[in-house]
Amino acid sequence: MTADPRAALDRFIAALEAHYNAVAARRGEDDPAVDDAYYVLADAFEVYDEALGQVHGEATPFYLAEEDDEDEEEDEDDDEEDEDALDDLDDTLDDDVLTGELETDGAR
Repeated sequence: MTADPRAALDRFIAALEAHYNAVAARRGEDDPAVDDAYYVLADAFEVYDEALGQVHGEATPFYLAEEDDEDEEEDEDDDEEDEDALDDLDDTLDDDVLTGELETDGAR
């Protein structure tokens, strides 16, 4: 089904205004109204961009960033690896202090 680009534009503009109003009236760092308005705006943009492309063969010069779920998982994995490396280093330093000497890379 092809969407009407004019109707999609009107919806997109309304979503922009709603997002702005939610941000301006934010009630804290994690206000769910701002999150909701964000997702409505993203959806309205995609509908408008697709309708514009289908009917007129044109696109907007914008794109939506992909969800960062994979990036967050990678960051969590990196954080765990960093913590493991720090734990290993800490264990090595504790052992060396107990024996009274620090290991160096071949420098003795």
